[in-house]
Amino acid sequence: MDQPIVGFHTDDDGHWVAELACGHNQHVRHDPPWQNRPWVITETGREATKGQVLPCRKCDQAAPRDWPAPAAS
Repeated sequence: MDQPIVGFHTDDDGHWVAELACGHNQHVRHDPPWQNRPWVITETGREATKGQVLPCRKCDQAAPRDWPAPAAS
């Protein structure tokens, strides 16, 4: 299921992780020639990709969220 990117953080090894609207995380490494994502290297590139969608395998598997849902107001 495609989910929009809402933010980014780094993991314990310094790899970039996309935070998806569904509450799941997904690594977005730039590791040519296997994964070509030069946009992840810069803050400008990451900001420009917010809102774009990535396929979320965790949603397809009905996995629990990786981070909590926002509190209801």
